Order: sequence, then structure tokens, then C-alpha cells
Amino acid sequence: MDEEVALYEEGDLTGRVTGSAPRSRVRALNLPHAATAVMLRDARGRVYVHRRTETKDLYPGMHDVWAGGVVLAGEDPVEAASRELTEELGVHGCELRDRGVFWYRDEHTSYLAHSFEALYDPAVHGPVVHQPEEVSAGWWMDWDEFTARLADPEWPFVPDGRVGVERCLRLMEQEERTSDGPQ
Repeated sequence: MDEEVALYEEGDLTGRVTGSAPRSRVRALNLPHAATAVMLRDARGRVYVHRRTETKDLYPGMHDVWAGGVVLAGEDPVEAASRELTEELGVHGCELRDRGVFWYRDEHTSYLAHSFEALYDPAVHGPVVHQPEEVSAGWWMDWDEFTARLADPEWPFVPDGRVGVERCLRLMEQEERTSDGPQ
């Protein structure tokens, strides 16, 4: 099935939809669209790292911490993020914490990223279950270990995910400075 994907004006952060196109056309022509990215974290602060399948159309076989995908025509980004988290990792009902909106573009993709963080509790959200078409393996990793691995340019990590994590780290540092400041 060739899903209909919402199109956007590249660089416009307002999220104003300018049209739609079949997913195959979006990929073939690298049309600007929107996508979601959800980082799954647990109560211990670990992040869920996974390896993409070799059959993925974008960045096959690479590591990632973002469960996500394209926003379909007529779909709300928050609903899309929740849908993608459930589809890819099998968890449901996680509260999504907004981690910002930004544009990402490279030679393979151009999208308005709606990024989120989800706090995971297996007793509430169910077990992590990979969608076999998208995720070949996954594991929990301590945050410090993850950021150290991410600093290694040889680690095969999705390039858009690196940018998203860097933005998230800056936001977390800013939040930490704000919360540590005078009350």
C-alpha cells in the first residue's frame, strides 16, 4: 500500500501542510514531509537502542534510538508519534514529552521532525515487541554509555538520529540550567 503523505514547505516550522503525495513519490523525489521521532526512556534513565532491518528504505541496518516515521496526510503529529511507537516497539499509552520541532535534510530525506521523549514502564505500557519489518534487534543502554558510543563517528547510527539526539542533549542541558537556577 502506497500511503498518502502530507507535504510541507521546506524550512517552515509552522507545520502548514502544502499538499500530499504517495509515500513512494516522497522517497523517490526527496519531497519535504513531516516525520515523528520518539525516544523511549525508562525510570533508570536508560534509552532503548535498536538496529534497523536491512530492508528499511532509509538507513538500513543502522542503530537508532528514535521510533518514528512519516506523518500521513490528515494525521496529527502527536497521534502519528504514538502510532509509530506502538507499531515499531509494541508499547502503548506512553505519555509523550515534546522535544521540539526542527527541519532535517540530507541527500536521502527532507522532513519536519516532531520529536518526543516517552517514559516507559513495562507494567503499564506492555513489553517491548519489535515490528520485524523495521527492527532487527534492540536493548536498553545507560545514557552515558549511549552518548559515548554516539560520539564515535564509526558507530553506524542514523544521521538524522544523531542530529535529533544532539538537539535533545542541548534541550536537556538548558532545562537542567533553568531548574538549578534561582527560584
